[in-house]
Amino acid sequence: MTLAARLTRTPIPFDPAAAADLRAELPGFAPEVMDLMAATAGCSPYLRGLMLRETDWLREAVDDPEAALEAVLSAPDGLAADALPLALREAKRRVALLAALCDLGGAWPLEQVTGALTRLADKAVHLSLTTLVAEEIRRGKLPGATPDDAATAGGMVALAMGKMGAGELNYSSDIDLICLFDETRYPGEEQEARASFIKVTRRMTAILSDTTDGYVFRSDLRLRPDASVTPVCLSMAAAEAYYEAEGRTWERGAYIKARPCGGDLQAGERFLKTLIPFVWRKHLDFVAIQDAHDMRLRIRDHRGLHGPITVEGHNLKLGAGGIREIEFFTQTRQLIAGGRDPSLRDRTTVGGLAALADKGWIPSEVAKDLTGLYRAHREVEHRLQMVNDAQTHVMPSTPDGVARIAAFCGQTDAAFR
Repeated sequence: MTLAARLTRTPIPFDPAAAADLRAELPGFAPEVMDLMAATAGCSPYLRGLMLRETDWLREAVDDPEAALEAVLSAPDGLAADALPLALREAKRRVALLAALCDLGGAWPLEQVTGALTRLADKAVHLSLTTLVAEEIRRGKLPGATPDDAATAGGMVALAMGKMGAGELNYSSDIDLICLFDETRYPGEEQEARASFIKVTRRMTAILSDTTDGYVFRSDLRLRPDASVTPVCLSMAAAEAYYEAEGRTWERGAYIKARPCGGDLQAGERFLKTLIPFVWRKHLDFVAIQDAHDMRLRIRDHRGLHGPITVEGHNLKLGAGGIREIEFFTQTRQLIAGGRDPSLRDRTTVGGLAALADKGWIPSEVAKDLTGLYRAHREVEHRLQMVNDAQTHVMPSTPDGVARIAAFCGQTDAAFR
């Protein structure tokens, strides 16, 4: 179905001149789509630039957004390592533009928008990792590996953590990765294999993060065990030993969302199974939950997030009643009860709330209210980030800036507040 046939809403052009200019520069779109594009250009300089750059592709994409997404995601398949950076950046531009228009026009719900962004991240990580490992094997740099081992990335895997693991990437999100390798495939040669996988990890993050005609995803590797002293890729045995001896409550919470996203996915699943006793305790561990609660309060103190809530300058992610607090509410209850009840181990925030309500751990009205608030916060967060492709969660500090976000949400300033 075309985008035009599914539109249910549109922004209000905050900058009418920018909206009018886009109409003049890009004739030939269906009137409904043109209205959406013009209004979007009147709110977001970043999206206006993408529409002008990707006009020819966009003319076909709006005829069938889902087919366009699949074509974009498959386009970089089979490319050599030196061709991947530009191909993935083109894919990022197109998915960002398509997801934005489908979001702003109401054609895709929140989960479909975040799902599209996450699928792009999965594809980018998997292609980069497997292509680079295959290159190491061809050069004879991975000890004992044969060309057949390239199909499983030589036993290396990237775990998606946080919002990426849950399929909930926001519009301008970092991706949190933990890179591991199966040391059992390299008996007596683990150190040489690790050196090769460290090189692959560094090259992969460069492909994804370096700003060369844009970037794909900013990549963060700091969630790995003891990140200040460990290499960027370590063996599964070393990671498992760390969690058994020193794993902390926040790391247990992080692994609720963990998911293999690139490389040897089966090896990644096996590793996550070994961590089940660490993450999901059979007893009701309220002491650990208090630790997590205290940590959250320290973060709020450090960032100065106490005090009255105002629209100007409000932090949608970390502020009172924000995204992080809804996620924290969900994950702590999952940690309390998920060891005894595997049905509560849902990676997603909305799914976790629904599971908790279904099993009587929270009232259904609470799950419904928090789900609505979570979705509303995420949609406003996306519009904040769409303005200039900025990694921000903070509302503008001026009335004029807030008015732009209100218009982007299709509301007047008075209604938005």
